[in-house]
Amino acid sequence: MKNNVFTWIIKLIAVVILVQTLFFKFTGAEESIYIFTKLGVEPFGRIGSGVFELIASILILIPRTTVLGAVLGMGVMFGALVSHLFILGIDVQNDGGLLFTLAIVTFVCCAILVFQGRDKIYEVLKFKF
Repeated sequence: MKNNVFTWIIKLIAVVILVQTLFFKFTGAEESIYIFTKLGVEPFGRIGSGVFELIASILILIPRTTVLGAVLGMGVMFGALVSHLFILGIDVQNDGGLLFTLAIVTFVCCAILVFQGRDKIYEVLKFKF
């Protein structure tokens, strides 16, 4: 029971962070436009990463596909972390490193979910219809 509660807490942390950032990406918030303009992929990168974050969030919440969503979430967060480290910087528009920290937290939560579900990866990839 304890492991199940821990797993759901980790899932919810990752999903809440991913979904919270969707609002800013899909509404064209000034900070999101700034970030993706600086990366040279505005608006397609902003909308595309938002779509992937939405898909990852949904998959994480479905027990059968949690590990797949977590792998996708790790991929998106890896891209965010690399962007921060090499292009954007840790502190974006005086946010005190908040976006970078949220990316790290989300990446770690997704990594924990992948580790917990590592024995289910093959089963998820079989795609039975």
